[in-house]
Amino acid sequence: GLGDGNRIIIYDGAGLMSAARAWWLIRLFGHQDVAILDGGLPKWKAEGRATDDVPVMPVERHFTARTNSFLLREKDQVLRNIDTAREQLLDARSGGRFDGSEPEPREGLRGGHIPNSLNLPFTNLLNPADATFRPSEELHAEFVKAGVDLKQPVITSCGSGITACVLAFGLHLVGHQRVAVYDGSWTEWALDESTPVETGK
Repeated sequence: GLGDGNRIIIYDGAGLMSAARAWWLIRLFGHQDVAILDGGLPKWKAEGRATDDVPVMPVERHFTARTNSFLLREKDQVLRNIDTAREQLLDARSGGRFDGSEPEPREGLRGGHIPNSLNLPFTNLLNPADATFRPSEELHAEFVKAGVDLKQPVITSCGSGITACVLAFGLHLVGHQRVAVYDGSWTEWALDESTPVETGK
């Protein structure tokens, strides 16, 4: 039921993470008018708003897919970027996973991070009580504190390409438009024994 000319509002049952991924994917395929319901279904229900369980019969609409490759980075592009440093690489995982002091949740993955990465756990962008985004001035401060130059392009990554989209949406909220997601993220990178890895802060 999604079509050209529609505004698409996304929510999920957990509050955010899948919604941010869907927001990025829909934009990747060329649809720009996409929003996220802040706090998702949990916040909607907590506010006493109406819900139902009636199946929706979608109306067929025309959707013109136009892949926006500027929003996506592949492993070989990230490898080249280690040398060129044309884009900042920002990792959404926890500090312990980033520096290698905590094990990865996926068995067999090396610990650490892609060389020259910055670290900003995605949870730092959210209000802990309801998983809504913090105010834009606080988001801005978190990015600056993490070492991000908001005038330069950014590649976000995480464990598997999900919470990287939370960082991408947070950057979108502070007006930063030159943001791409490394879709394979740490899972792809760490499984390849030929890729370089750093540990520590």
